[in-house]
Amino acid sequence: MTTSPPARHPVASFFRGVGDLGRGFAFWGRLPRAMALGLIPAAIVGIVLLAGIVTLIVFVGDIVTALTHFADTWSEFFASLVRFGVGAALVGGAIVLAVVSFTALTLLVGDPFYERIWRSVEGHLGDAPPESDYGFWRSIGDSIGLILRGLLAAVVAGLVGLIPVVGTALGAIVGASLTGWLLADELTSRALAARGLDAAARRDLRRGQRARVLGFGVATQLCFLIPLGAVITMPAAVAGSTVLARTLLDARASVDHAGESTPPPRRRNGAR
Repeated sequence: MTTSPPARHPVASFFRGVGDLGRGFAFWGRLPRAMALGLIPAAIVGIVLLAGIVTLIVFVGDIVTALTHFADTWSEFFASLVRFGVGAALVGGAIVLAVVSFTALTLLVGDPFYERIWRSVEGHLGDAPPESDYGFWRSIGDSIGLILRGLLAAVVAGLVGLIPVVGTALGAIVGASLTGWLLADELTSRALAARGLDAAARRDLRRGQRARVLGFGVATQLCFLIPLGAVITMPAAVAGSTVLARTLLDARASVDHAGESTPPPRRRNGAR
């Protein structure tokens, strides 16, 4: 039976996770060539998604008009109000889709680049990189799963945002937390799966250090929101997630070892 690592104070653990992303950025100085190569797929996906959003904004008026023929006979005020709402929903939905799909598409397009980063980080930390059984179809499946879960997280955050007064702030927090967890889940999967952990074992391991994993994911998500931040952060996120995965495994191994080496309690006098 696997023993979970002892829980630290959640706030301290959260900032340890933020620090794991910082350790990922430190690999820009240690592995500059591999990290620089990681910019290529992120830039390609970022440019394509940005071009799609700009194109939608340019033609959103025509699209909305085509979708709202039913409002042609309405008063100008109500027709304009409905068309504005439809246009805002289209643009907002496109932005949400771009945000939640960026990581999945970037990991899919740049799999060889990010595998090189992962292996380089593993080697730099002193271990021979384990063999990865990630294949092309598995990468596609993981990417689709991440996009669908990201869309679900966006819907949940949007519903929370409808709460009066506190909805906007609370929705932003919920959205960042859910999306951050998904990012950490996806980014740590390769290093953990390569060590023989299936999906259930990976979930159990992350739950044992929930605050730390969340800190890493939220920090990554916030960096993605900065202009050009997603492109620059993506290689660091891959490196940092490798560090995080190793840390989670080391913490669990140390607890398991301590549990095995602890002698059984002595019997009291007269005990049978």
